Amino acid sequence: MNVEFMELIRRRRSIRKYRPDPIPQTKVDQILEAARLAPSWANGQCWTFIVVTDPKVKRALAEAGNEWLEHAPCIIAACADPSQSGQKKDQDYYLLDIGIAMEHLVLAAEGQGMGTCWIGWFDEQKARDALGVPAEVRVVALTPLGYPDEEPSARPRKSLSEICRKDRWE
Repeated sequence: MNVEFMELIRRRRSIRKYRPDPIPQTKVDQILEAARLAPSWANGQCWTFIVVTDPKVKRALAEAGNEWLEHAPCIIAACADPSQSGQKKDQDYYLLDIGIAMEHLVLAAEGQGMGTCWIGWFDEQKARDALGVPAEVRVVALTPLGYPDEEPSARPRKSLSEICRKDRWE
């Protein structure tokens, strides 16, 4: 594996404090391009990303459950249309599709020197109303995007031997 890629993964942190510096559109576009290239169920690409910089909309999203969000220069909402993805044995694949695309997005942001914080806990209806998202589309995740104004230390991770098995569980 590419050492630079592993370093990018090791460096990434959840950032909750941001400098007010605006983000060049070219950088936002590169980050979104990484998300666009993510794999998805039957290549359905069920996602739509809403890039929010309007202070009123950012405030409404903050009121959906994460007050500190409005201080980021940008918030990206990851939305999914479940009808453009699949379901198999009670597994909704739009959630996996968004998960993969969001991971591409947060790693691309880290590569651009920006911070993110994947947010899955919020009042979806409030977020939907703030963003004008149609009823058939789910607001799955939010992330602030901006230049970090903090440097959180790495959180502990389990060792590989604690999380891996060979051939069977035993």
